[in-house]
Amino acid sequence: MTKLKLGTIPDDTPVKLSLALPAALYRDLIAYAEALSRESGAPVTDPARLIVPMIAHFMAGDRAFAALRRAAHSPPPAPPARGSAPSHEPG
Repeated sequence: MTKLKLGTIPDDTPVKLSLALPAALYRDLIAYAEALSRESGAPVTDPARLIVPMIAHFMAGDRAFAALRRAAHSPPPAPPARGSAPSHEPG
């Protein structure tokens, strides 16, 4: 049987979260949205819309997290063949 190149399609259904931000963090988010609006020339009408790209950018730049993800998604090492003894080569 032919093996298709496309595997299973991951579930990309958005997940809705509700969270409470400290007032100071929310004020910083509003200030960031205002600065972004001035810099880009496009208004940011809802500062909360910045949260998803900010988290995505933060996680994409975290090298330790990227290494953990790669390790978690790499296949486990193959077990030794049955009946074969481990080799004891001199080091």
